[in-house]
Amino acid sequence: MVMNFAFEAQKTQQRLLSELDLSLLTPQQKNTFIQRFETGFAPLFEQLFPLYGQCFDLHYHLKVLLQSFIDFQKKKRPAQIKDKSEFWFESNKNVGIAVYVDLLADDLSSLIDKIPYFESLGVNYVHLMPLYLSPEGNSDGGYAISDYRTVSPNLGTNKDLKDLASALHKKGIRMVLDFVFNHTSDEHRWAVAAKSGDQEFQDYYYFMDEKEATEYNQTVREIFPQIRRGSFTYLAELDRHVWTTFNSFQWDLNYANPAVFVAVVEEMLHLILNGCDVLRLDALAFVWKEKGTVCENLPKAHNLIKAFKACLDIAAPQVVFKSEAIVHPDEVNKYIGADECTLSYNPLMMALLWESLATRQTNLLYQSLERSFAIPQHTTWVNYIRCHDDIGWLWDDAISDRLGIDGIGHRRFLNQFYTGQFEGSFAAGVPFQENPVNGDCRVCGTLASLAGVENAIAAKDPLLLDHAIKRIRVLNGINFAMPGIPLLYQGDDLGVLNSDDYLNDPTKVEDSRWVHRKKLTKADFTLAEDNSTPQGKIAQLIREMIQIRKAHSIFAAEEFKLMSLGNEHLFAFKRQMGDQTLLVIANMSEHHISFNHTLNHYFGQDCASNLLNNELLDLTSVQHIEPLDILWLIND
Repeated sequence: MVMNFAFEAQKTQQRLLSELDLSLLTPQQKNTFIQRFETGFAPLFEQLFPLYGQCFDLHYHLKVLLQSFIDFQKKKRPAQIKDKSEFWFESNKNVGIAVYVDLLADDLSSLIDKIPYFESLGVNYVHLMPLYLSPEGNSDGGYAISDYRTVSPNLGTNKDLKDLASALHKKGIRMVLDFVFNHTSDEHRWAVAAKSGDQEFQDYYYFMDEKEATEYNQTVREIFPQIRRGSFTYLAELDRHVWTTFNSFQWDLNYANPAVFVAVVEEMLHLILNGCDVLRLDALAFVWKEKGTVCENLPKAHNLIKAFKACLDIAAPQVVFKSEAIVHPDEVNKYIGADECTLSYNPLMMALLWESLATRQTNLLYQSLERSFAIPQHTTWVNYIRCHDDIGWLWDDAISDRLGIDGIGHRRFLNQFYTGQFEGSFAAGVPFQENPVNGDCRVCGTLASLAGVENAIAAKDPLLLDHAIKRIRVLNGINFAMPGIPLLYQGDDLGVLNSDDYLNDPTKVEDSRWVHRKKLTKADFTLAEDNSTPQGKIAQLIREMIQIRKAHSIFAAEEFKLMSLGNEHLFAFKRQMGDQTLLVIANMSEHHISFNHTLNHYFGQDCASNLLNNELLDLTSVQHIEPLDILWLIND
C-alpha cells in the first residue's frame, strides 16, 4: 500500500500543533509561528521521513524540535540589520571578508574598533572564523567545537559577540558564523558522556569494533593522511573505534539518530540568537554515512541539509545557509537551491583561476565554468581567490581528459608549481597534507606570496614584482566582476606575505595552513597605506575595484555569458542588464595578446569606457591587451 504522504504530513502537523505549548508567546508571536509552521511543516516532514520514518519515537522528536522553535521566538536577539530585502545577496553592493577575530583584532570587543576599516574598505559582509570554545592547543583552527553556546574565553563572551553583531548591523554589515555540524570536539559534553559509558550519548557518534571500522575504511577517502591513516580513531578506554573524518579530536556526529538532529538544530538556533545573518555549513558533504560508499555527497545528506533549511524557514527565515562543499563540481552544485543552501562557495573558479595563471591558458577554466557556473534563480555564488584553507584541484577529470590533460599529472604539476618546486615558478606556496601513498597534496599560502610578490621582493627584481602585482589585479578583477558575492580573506586586502611563525608553535607546526593565518599588526596596515610599497599598491587596487563595483548596478546583472575570444591566454565574459553591457577581458599571460577581431565585434558598438581607468576607448582601434591586464568595458 502506497502512503498518502500529503495526508500523513497534514495529520501529523495537526496532532503536533495540539500538543505544543504556545502559552508564553504574544499574540503576534503566536500568529507568526503558526503561519510559518503551517507553511513549513510539510517540507520539513518530507525531508525527515526518509531519514527517520522507521524510528518508533519520531513523533516525540518532532514535538521536542518544534517546541524549541517556539522557545526560540521568546528569546531576545541583537539589533537586526535594517536592510530586510529578501534577496539582498544579489546586490552589487555586497563585498565580503573572512577574518579570525584574534588575528585581525585581539578579541570581539576590539574587533568593533575595526568596523571603520570595514566601512572604508567597502565591506558589508563579515565572516568570523570559528570563535567558540574548543580544545587547548590544536583545535583545527577552531573547527573542533567543545561548546556551541560558549565563546572562547580568549575572545570574550556571548554578550561581546552580540554587541559586535549589533555594532555591525548598525553600519549595514551582515555577520556570518560557522555552523560546524558534521562533528564536535572530543571535549564536548556529548563526547565526554559517551566516553564515560553513557549509551544515550554513545549513540550520538559512531562507535564500532576494528572489523567494522576496517570495512568502512575500504571505501572512504583520507582527508588528513599525514595526521592519521583512515577515518577512525581507536579509544583504548572503550576498546572501540570512533569515526573521525578529520582529526582524532573531531568526532563525527551520527545523524542516523534523530536525537542528534534535534540537538544540533537547538545549537544552530543558539548561534542565530547571537545575531548572525548567514550560517556557513562546514563540511556538509560528509554528514551522512552508509557502509560500502565513499560517505560523501550521499542522497540522504541532501535530505538532512534540506531538513535543517526547513527548520530555518520556520524558526528564523531571515537567516540563510552558505554551503562549504569542496568536492567534485557536479556535487557542489547539488547543494545549491532555495530549499537547501542559498549561497555557496565557488571552489572550482578559485582553483582554476590559479591553474590558468600557472599554465597561462584558460581552456580548462572555460570548459569547467561553462558546465558548472549556472545555478538556480535567487541563489548566489560566494567567489573567492584565497581563504583560511588550502587550495585543492577539484575539477572534473572528464573535462580535462577531453582537453588532452592528464588529471593526475596536471595536479602534480600544479602542486609543484605553487610550492616552488617547478623551474620558473613565481609562487612561494607551502604543501599541505601530502599523501605518502599517491603523492597528492594541496597548497597553502597568501594571495601575495602565491602570486609572486614574495619571490620578487627576495630577488629584488622590479619586473617580477610588476608581474606579481598584475596577477593580483587580474585575479581580483575577475573575482569582483563575476556574478555573486566577492569574498576577501584577511590580509590579502593588505598584500600580506606568508608567515613562518607557526613553525615555532608546537600546536601548529604540523598544519601548514597557518602560513597564511598571520596575526595582522599595525605595521601591516602602515605598509598598506604607503602607495610606494607593493602592499600599498595591492591595497589601493583592491579598494578601487570595490568602489567601482559598488557604484555600478551592472555588477548585479543576472544575465551572464562566457565569451570566447579565440585565444587560449584570454578569459572573457559579458554581463547584461537592460541596454547596459559589461565586457570583462583578462590576459592570463605575461605577453601582449592580439585580438582576432576588433572589440566592437564582440561588444556590439564602437565606443566603450574602461571602468578601471575611466578611459574612453575606440573599440575599432584596440588591437591587443597588455600583459596580465584586465579590462572592464561598459557602454555609456
